[in-house]
Amino acid sequence: MRLKFVGIDPDTGQQGSPTVWVDEETAELVFQGWKPSAELQAECARFEAPGHAPGIPPHEAVIRVPARMVSIIRKACDVAERRSQL
Repeated sequence: MRLKFVGIDPDTGQQGSPTVWVDEETAELVFQGWKPSAELQAECARFEAPGHAPGIPPHEAVIRVPARMVSIIRKACDVAERRSQL
């Protein structure tokens, strides 16, 4: 796995922060974010999407990233899209 750093929460301090990378081998987005509250985690687990069972599988996780990172996430999407076309 080769990660390409795309961006970090611009309001970060030295306490850790939401970060976005692109896996250059798979063109997947990789996020580091805040853990959700128990209430949000439970709400996500109750959500039913068409064709999918409710719940969060053990191999998946819910994370939070701030809206101020939208431009960084868009950039990561562009990087991943270009990578997937190679």
